[in-house]
Formats: sequence, structure tokens, C-alpha cells
Amino acid sequence: MRLKLISCEIFFRELCAAVARSPNTVDVEFLPKGLHDIGQQGMLQRLQAAVDRVDASRYEAVLLGYALCNNGIVGLTARSLPVIIPRGHDCITLFMGSRTRYREYFDGHPGVYFLTSGWIERGEETGELGQLSIQHQMGMDLTYEQLLAKYGEDNAKFLYQELCNPLRNYSQYTYISMALEAEERFEAQARAKAAEHGWSFEKVHGDPSMLERLVSGPWRDAEFLTLRPGDHVTAPYDEGIIASA
Repeated sequence: MRLKLISCEIFFRELCAAVARSPNTVDVEFLPKGLHDIGQQGMLQRLQAAVDRVDASRYEAVLLGYALCNNGIVGLTARSLPVIIPRGHDCITLFMGSRTRYREYFDGHPGVYFLTSGWIERGEETGELGQLSIQHQMGMDLTYEQLLAKYGEDNAKFLYQELCNPLRNYSQYTYISMALEAEERFEAQARAKAAEHGWSFEKVHGDPSMLERLVSGPWRDAEFLTLRPGDHVTAPYDEGIIASA
């Protein structure tokens, strides 16, 4: 099969490895990581435009390297080709290999912040998407010093703690190792971030099998939604996470 994969760049290393092993011919388009920060409609518009650009005469299906992602894919419509979408609330499901494993780990580790090679090396979005992000529009990306200059000490302390400190409810970094080359430096950076914040640290082994099935199949309904031409994505808020209508 010849397939078109449209994915968040957070999966760059893992999906390149999976595509190299796939029996299918997969052409890849990576979109910038910051889409989930620009709001549901902004993310949907970018994804829909990418799907609409796919040449239906060249491919048999479109693969989406995204999960529900703050409802950013809700409303996405398949045009002339089916669109295959993993069932997951966010990208950690795909790094962990299943919704069940992700849920079990998350429930047992409150306050955990996950890191992968992609989350570390793709960094913070400071370009166009950074300017469009909800955080920037609401002033949530200001430093304490900037708040101090604008609002004074008492107000700056309150605003920084309540609006500009997104890590205040976290207490652990968990690095998900995907057994790729040159990963030691990413693990070291994750450990350093934990030490900087005074948080606990854990390394867990990821599972690339769900990403591999995305590019190679089979696309079983329990793991993937197959969006038929003319249908769009909905979020039914049940165990299936996403559905079509």
C-alpha cells in the first residue's frame, strides 16, 4: 500500500524508524509540535488543510500521527480517502504502546510530567505558533521579572503562581525510553531537569508497537478509528475516546 502519514513532529525519531521497517510505502509530513497550544479550532484548521492537500490519486489512506490532543482533531473530516487515527487522549498513549498501560502508570504516579526525545529536542515553540498560542495571548508565558515590572511585587507573585507557573502541580519527571540511538543525552537532560526542580525521576521503557501498527497495520478498531470519506471525528467521552459521524 502507498500511504500518506501526517504527524506531529514529537514522533519524528520513532515514526521514521517505524516507516523504515514498514512493508508499506509511507510518505511522511511532519507538522510543528506547537499546534496543540493554539486552541482547538486553530489546530483543527491546520490538520484539515494538511489532510485536504493529500493527492487521492497517489495514496490509499491517510495516517494521522495524533491522538485526541485537547480535542484538536474533533471535527476533522475525511475527504476522498479514509483517515486512520490512533485511539488515545494524547501522545503518551502511543509512546507507552496502549491506553491501558498509560492509564495504569498515570493513576499510580500523580503529578508526573512525561518526557521523550521528541519533547526534549523539539523544545518550546517560539516562532509563529508561539505567538498564536493560548499561553502567549493570555500573558501566561511572561517571566516573573516581566510581571514584576508591569504589576508590582504582590500582584506579580500571585499572577506568576496562578497563571505563569504551569509546572506547579507536578512533582516527577518520567523519561520514556524508546530504545533509539543517541538516547543517552536525552535521558541525561531529563535527569538534570528533575534535579533542577527538586523532583523525583524515573525512566521507563516505551513500546513502539502502536506506532508500528499505525504505519504497517493491522488497524483494529480497538486501537484505531478508520474515518471513512465524508465522515468527521467526534469525541463521545467514552472508552473509545474518538468516533466518527
